[in-house]
Amino acid sequence: MTVDAAARLAAARGSRWTRWRMTAGLGLRMMVHDRAKFVGTTLGVVFAVVLASQQLGMLGGLLAKNTMLVDHGGADLWVVPRGTTLVQPGQRMPTQVLYTTRGTPGVAVASPLVMTASAVQRPGGGAEAITLIGFDPDAPLGGPWNVVAGDVAALRRRGALFFEDSQRERMGGLNLGSVREVQGRRVRVAGFTWGLMPFGAPYTFGSVDTVRELAGMPEGRLNFVLVRVAPLADVEEVQAELQRRLPGAVVYTADQLHGRVVDTLLGMQLGVVFGTTTAFALVIGFVIVALTMFSAVLDNLRELATLKALGLSSGDLTRLVVVQAIAQALLGSLIGLGLTAYVVDLIRSANLAVIVSPTLVVATPPVMAALCVAASLLALRRVRRLDPASVFR
Repeated sequence: MTVDAAARLAAARGSRWTRWRMTAGLGLRMMVHDRAKFVGTTLGVVFAVVLASQQLGMLGGLLAKNTMLVDHGGADLWVVPRGTTLVQPGQRMPTQVLYTTRGTPGVAVASPLVMTASAVQRPGGGAEAITLIGFDPDAPLGGPWNVVAGDVAALRRRGALFFEDSQRERMGGLNLGSVREVQGRRVRVAGFTWGLMPFGAPYTFGSVDTVRELAGMPEGRLNFVLVRVAPLADVEEVQAELQRRLPGAVVYTADQLHGRVVDTLLGMQLGVVFGTTTAFALVIGFVIVALTMFSAVLDNLRELATLKALGLSSGDLTRLVVVQAIAQALLGSLIGLGLTAYVVDLIRSANLAVIVSPTLVVATPPVMAALCVAASLLALRRVRRLDPASVFR
C-alpha cells in the first residue's frame, strides 16, 4: 500500500496543497507501519514532556506558595516598608501610613496587615512554628481562603485563630474549639484552612488585635497596608498619589509585588538550585527528543531511499519527515501532558503544589513540534544525499 501511494504521489501533478496532502497521508501510514519504532519514538517524546513539564510545574508551585498571600489578598495595591522583597514578618510601619492611605482620593478600602513568627504549644510538650497573620475581619482584604472548617466571622472574637488543616496532628490533634497556647496566651481554634504553606511555617490567621496581643506588638505598628481602589478610580493614578504622600514606604500593585517576590526567590540559593535542576530537566528532555527523532529518521533511510527510487523528490521527502515529526510531537505531548496531570493529582498535598499552568499546556505541543522538526531536519541532510540506487544493493 505504501509503495502504491508513493507511486501515485510521484506521478501526481497538481497544486502544492495536493502534494502536501498526499505526502502527509503517506508519511502517517509509514509512521504507524512499524509499530515498535512508532511506540519507541512516541515514548521518547512522552518521557521528555513529562520530565520537563513536571519540573516546571514544581517550580511554579513553589513560587506560587510564596506569592499566594498577594494573589489571594484581594488588594489592588500594597503599601510596604522600603526594602521589602518578600511578604513575610519583617520591618514595621507606623499606623499613620494607614490613616494617610485612607485619606487618599480613589481609595475605597485600606486595611492593616500584621505578620509575626510564633509557635503553638503542643499539649504533650514541644511546639510547632507558625506564621501569625493579623487582618481586619470587617474588611475583605488579607484574610484566610481555602477555608475547610469554621466561619471567618468568628475571628472577630479576641483569641480566635484559623490554623492549617494539614498540620492538625503535628499541633496536638487540633479540632474546632480546641484551646492551645501561643506566646504564653490561650487561643481557641475557630477554623481551618488547607494548603496555606509557604517555604516557612504555615499561615495562621487572626484579627489584627489578636495577633498584636500575641506578638506583643505595639498598637501603633503594622507590616503592610492593603488597598482596594474605588470602582471608577485609576489604579496607577492612585498608586502614584499614594507614593507621593508616603515617601517612607513603597506602593506596589499586586502584580508588581508578585513579580518582585518571584524575582527575589529565583535569585536566592533555593531558587538557583531548583532553577538549575529544572533547566537540566529541560535540556535532558530536549536531548531525548532530538536523539529519538534523529534516530527515527536514520532508521528509515532504506525506506526513504526506496521512495526516492520511485520518483519522490527531496522536497517530498522533507515534507514527509516534517509531517511525521509534527505528528509524533503532538501525540507525545498530549499523552505526556495527560500523564503529568495524573501524576500531579497523585502527589498533590498541602506541602507540595505542582502547577501545570494553561501557558505550559498551550506552549508544550508547539515547542515539542519545533524540536522534533529541527532534529528531523538535521537527519534530512543524510536523506538529501541518498542515492536511490542504494536500495538495490
